[in-house]
Amino acid sequence: MKRILLIALLLSGLMPAVAQVKKEDLATKNTASPGAETSVTVNGKNIWIYYHAPSVRGRHIFGGAGAHQPDGSVWRLGADYATVLHTDADVDLNGLAIPKGDYTLYADLDNGHWKLIVNKTLMSGGRHIWGVGVSPDGIREGATTDDPATELGRASLTMGKPSSPVETLKITLSGAGGAKGKLLIEWENVTASAPFTVK
Repeated sequence: MKRILLIALLLSGLMPAVAQVKKEDLATKNTASPGAETSVTVNGKNIWIYYHAPSVRGRHIFGGAGAHQPDGSVWRLGADYATVLHTDADVDLNGLAIPKGDYTLYADLDNGHWKLIVNKTLMSGGRHIWGVGVSPDGIREGATTDDPATELGRASLTMGKPSSPVETLKITLSGAGGAKGKLLIEWENVTASAPFTVK
C-alpha cells in the first residue's frame, strides 16, 4: 500500500523528483527572455536557480495602476517555464525548511510585501510546468502557483529599491560566510531578498 501511495504521489507531481532537473530541457527559443542561471556552493553543497530573464522594454512592471505584474498577483519569477530551484542540501530560507531536491519558485506580490512560494510541482504530464498563464500548447496552469496543496511553503522577502532601474531580471545566489547565503531578486524598481542557511 505504501508503495502504491508513493508512486501515486510521484506521478501527481506532489513530491520533488529524485532525479535532478535537466537545465537543457528548460531552454526556449524566446530571445526576449533568455535562459539564465545563478549558482553558489555553500558548505560544500551546490544550489542553483534556472530562470528566463525578461526585460522591462519600456513597460511598467511593478506597483500601482496599470502595472504589468499587479500588486496582489502571483508571478512566475521570470518568464516562460516556471523558475526552478535545485539544492543538494537541506536549506532554511528565512524560516522555511526546504529539503534537498528540485522545486519551482513563484512570488506572491502581496501588495508590495513579497513572499517567495516554493512549489513541489515540477511537471505537467511529460513536460515542465509553464508557470503562470497559458503555455504554447494552450494548457492553462496558473492554478499551480496558488494552490496550497502543491506548495512546500512561503518565505517572506525583504523589499528594497535598486540604486538605478534594473532593465533585465536578475536573480543572484551568493555566499555570506560559513553555512549562510543570500537570495537576491532585482528587476525594474524593486529588489527582494532573503537569507538562507545550508544544513
